[in-house]
Order: sequence, then C-alpha cells, then structure tokens
Amino acid sequence: MLGFLGRRRLKKLRSSSGETLLMHIGDTPESVYPFIRKLIDEFKPEAIVHTGDLVDNVKLERKPEMLPIYRAGLRKLARILKHSGSILYIVPGNEDDHETVREFFGDTVVEPGTVVEMEGVKLALGHTWEDVAGVEADFRLYGHNFRAIPKGLNAVPGVNFLFLPSGRIVRIDYPAGTDIDRGYKLRRGL
Repeated sequence: MLGFLGRRRLKKLRSSSGETLLMHIGDTPESVYPFIRKLIDEFKPEAIVHTGDLVDNVKLERKPEMLPIYRAGLRKLARILKHSGSILYIVPGNEDDHETVREFFGDTVVEPGTVVEMEGVKLALGHTWEDVAGVEADFRLYGHNFRAIPKGLNAVPGVNFLFLPSGRIVRIDYPAGTDIDRGYKLRRGL
C-alpha cells in the first residue's frame, strides 16, 4: 500500500478502534531504523515483533568477520526498540548472531515456531515461512523472502500493523531503496 494511504488508514484505525496494535518488522537494514523509529513514535504500538535479520545490510552468514559492524548496528536497533515502551518479541534470523541478539535483547528473544497469544489471537513467530507454515495459529509472522503462505504476514515487503483482536491489517511499505540496502539484486527485464 502506498505509504501515505497506509499511514492515513492506520492513523484513522488507531484513533478509533481502541484495539491493541502490534507492529511486525523484519529483515531490517540500518537505513530503515529512522523510518522504524518514526512509525513507533507516531503509532505507539503495544507490541513489536521482529522476525529476524535485524541488521540486514550485514550478512554474517557469509561474512562472520563483520561481527563488529553488526554489533554496532544491533546496538542502534536495540536502543530504538527497547525505548519504545512496547512488548518485544525478537526471532533471530539466518544473518543474525544469536548470542549477540540475546546479549542485546535478553528474554525478549524467542525461538522460531514460538506461538504467543495476544488479546485471544494466536501468533506463530518465525524467521522463514517454513518456521511457521505447519504451526496452528490465527496469524503466521515471518520474513526472510517474499514467499506468501496462508494466514501469513511477511515483513519483507513492508511493516505490518495488526490490530488485535479484530485481525485488521495495515501494511506500510519500507522506504525506496530498502531492498538494495538488504543486498537484494534487482531483476530487470522487458
């Protein structure tokens, strides 16, 4: 959804629904951290789920020697998320150093496939669609690639805002250039 239309709809629902708001993010390069902070400040979600690859411009799986750069990026994101006042659920991804994620986020770190319940709604949390595809839940939150699954909310295309218990969803696209910052190759064709 276009950013300004999604924001307008989200603002209207936020002011009129009285529901719990969950913000779902994933695969976040450092370039989107100011955008995330702005959304948190504007909409004040009660809960935030990050489904992994917290510093997605650093590919630790392929370049583990970049851990110091990853730590610096993770410190920035941790500051934003921990100061949000929101309940946090952090699922480490394949590009994350799990030990470092636990160091920065402590008990808010959950394993892929974890199910949490909020406002009577069951949410399966994972990094990939495979982590949650077979899990019984009302919504399956994940990221990692662009795959869509039944009852799935994928954080790669944009930030998902989920109103609970109604299940209304508003997605706000990440800023232009996010996929480039993630290191995704652009497909070009006729």
